Amino acid sequence: MSTSVDALRGVTAITVTPFDGTGAPDWSGYEAIVARMGAAGVHVITPNGNTSEFYALSRQEWQRANEVTAAAAGDSVVMPGIGYDIATAQDMAVAVQQLGAPLAMLHQPVHPHQSVAGWAAYNRLIAQSAPGLGFVLYVKDSRIGADALGSLFDACPNVVGIKYAVADPLRFGEICAALGADRVAWSCGLAERWAPSFWPLGAAGFTSGGVNVAPRLSLDYLLALRSGDQAEIRRLWSLIAPFEKMRAEDATACNVAVVKEALAQQGLCGAGVRPPAGGLSSQQREQVTGILKSWSEAGY
Repeated sequence: MSTSVDALRGVTAITVTPFDGTGAPDWSGYEAIVARMGAAGVHVITPNGNTSEFYALSRQEWQRANEVTAAAAGDSVVMPGIGYDIATAQDMAVAVQQLGAPLAMLHQPVHPHQSVAGWAAYNRLIAQSAPGLGFVLYVKDSRIGADALGSLFDACPNVVGIKYAVADPLRFGEICAALGADRVAWSCGLAERWAPSFWPLGAAGFTSGGVNVAPRLSLDYLLALRSGDQAEIRRLWSLIAPFEKMRAEDATACNVAVVKEALAQQGLCGAGVRPPAGGLSSQQREQVTGILKSWSEAGY
């Protein structure tokens, strides 16, 4: 598992799930997108993340996405997303192990009434049910701190990574300082635009939806972060930021649609999303065209 954990200190791609004209998954388009990322050397590929429209997929589609990813990912580590209620997540963990994947990303529980202790119990019960599987926990709640995470690390040695998706680098830095930057693989879960703020405080990787569109851009950005080349970080950040800004607008309503529109303009898949995700206006589609042009002019 150590090699897989090392891969978390890199770029973790969250796949999109393309749909055809009838609204069914386009598995050939999906395979092409995953294969391109694998061939580029993306470290980890996560099917069934939020960018994958996890909560809009059926259980059968969840399984098929995992299988297609495993077949097309090349040397990339496959880390499927799992979640829902405890029993379903435990069952999904079994399916991930049967697939042969070494890691699973456990989604933040979707529940209107959560306590920190309840969040910790949810994650503990699922992680302990599959001791041979490495778990990356998805932290989206600012209340979750070093005490809760430390107790989970002690109780579940198979918790090997944290995807931190709270827009508070100082809070993140405090947690890393308290628990140790080497205790697990810490990843900035807010994609490329936020990565420079998390990097000096303990992050060693980042998650990305944009890597579906421009794998080499995200990988070059990682190299710049690792080397500390501030001029190169700023140059690449300025290319990526408009794309990520679009994805963040309107409470991230069009987060997935922006990525899919870019892929559609590349001819890889359709741009459709499933409700409740939002689609793009003609003006927004033109913005995506402009961003892709800027990337092409920069060699991406």
